[in-house]
Amino acid sequence: MRMENEVETAMRKQIDELSRMPVGQLRQKYLEVFGEESRSNHKQFLFRRIAWRIQALAEGGLSERARRRALEIANDADLRVRAPKTKFGPDVTLDPKLSVSRKLASAVDPRLPPAGTYLEREYKGRRVIAKVLDGGFEFDGEIYRSLSAIAGEVTGTKWNGFLFFNLTATEGDPNGKALGRDLNELVAFLA
Repeated sequence: MRMENEVETAMRKQIDELSRMPVGQLRQKYLEVFGEESRSNHKQFLFRRIAWRIQALAEGGLSERARRRALEIANDADLRVRAPKTKFGPDVTLDPKLSVSRKLASAVDPRLPPAGTYLEREYKGRRVIAKVLDGGFEFDGEIYRSLSAIAGEVTGTKWNGFLFFNLTATEGDPNGKALGRDLNELVAFLA
């Protein structure tokens, strides 16, 4: 069985001390060991990097063969995973058909009927009528961002707005939209 020498004992002692240090002291130790400040405040990262450096200094670090191999890998041109960003505008070698130059507009939920449609529902004897707008919904003269907000206002509890207004895919609608009433239908209905 191999006996530890004085260098290994001192190294283990230093690493044990590291495990009890707070982040501030680890950052100071990192500065001592590496000669530069760490950009990290992650305790486990700092501990591992400093412990590795202490071991490398005590035992001699990487062999010359390992260093040469690391340089070969680092110099390998095929190693790059992502194209570098250019300082002078877009890369002309990229296919413009495959590039996105602006944000895509968010798609409208397919369960929603078109803007201008009135949704109605009876809840505890109260007729609830909401109008679908381009950017939200109108109910009792106020604008709401979601049907769930309207359902919550009416019921006093959290509701899924689509379920509250029964906006689910139906057999009669090939697009999967449940249709509300047009203004003319609603006027005729209320008259």
